[in-house]
Formats: sequence, structure tokens, C-alpha cells
Amino acid sequence: MNYTYLDSPLGRLLIAGDEQGLRSIHFPHNEQPAKASDSWNASDSGLKLACEQLREYFLGQRQHFDLVLAPDASAFQSQVLEQLLAIPFGQTRSYGQLAHILERPQAARAVGTACARNPLPIVIPCHRVIGQNGSLTGFAGGIEAKRWLLDHERAPRS
Repeated sequence: MNYTYLDSPLGRLLIAGDEQGLRSIHFPHNEQPAKASDSWNASDSGLKLACEQLREYFLGQRQHFDLVLAPDASAFQSQVLEQLLAIPFGQTRSYGQLAHILERPQAARAVGTACARNPLPIVIPCHRVIGQNGSLTGFAGGIEAKRWLLDHERAPRS
């Protein structure tokens, strides 16, 4: 697994991937678990496109990512991640709405757990999922990062 760092408005992100694709993005306070394995190599090999697209996103020049994604996820989590990718830029959905889309209306908490375990935040936009009442709820990068991402996506573009 290769990894590199990307300075962003949310802090220094750890970006990791291998020959199969982008595997994980870690926020500054979450990067230690990512490097626990000795099989990780400090190299941006295969990660340059991801870093470029993330930079463009943060500059307001990109709304969609065109990357090969290889998240490690269970079958249910993979279904949730697919639904996250379907949430349009600048819009939000509630955990309950996603549960209904997945035809599991009682699974809002399970959707929340799947979102919390999203290994590719920002690229797979779990920050676009909010509480039923519109409240901002848990996010790997913290609530302030979630607020920043949602405000960033709602900002007028020139």
C-alpha cells in the first residue's frame, strides 16, 4: 500500500491506495491507524490523480471525482457507499432516506454505522448525510469539517 499526504483546508490528509485503486483517506487526527502496518510505503505512486482531484475539489473546481476506488467494505456497506455516490454535489440526504432507498426502512442506524466506516470520505461523500431533523451528526473528520464541506459545496461557483 502506498500513501502520501495532502495539505487541505481540513488539515493534512493521508491518502492511501494500491494497484487496485484508492483505498483510504484519513483526517489528521485519524492517520495513525492507517500507518500501523509495515506494508505501507511512503510514495505518491498511483496517488497523484487522487491528490490532483482533491486539490481541485477544495479549490471549487471539481464537483465529481473520476478515480478508481477500492474501499474495503462489507456487502451492506458497499450498498451504502453506492448510495452516497449518488447524492448530488451540494445536496444532502438523511440516514433514514438512505435506509428507505435501500429498502431497509428500519436500518437508519446501520446506514449511520456504514457511513462512519467509510474509508474514502470526501470522495465518497458521507458528509452529505445528515440527521432526519437536518442536524449535522458524526463524521470522521469532525463536525466542523463536515460543516466546512457542506458550506463549500453550497457556495456559489463563478
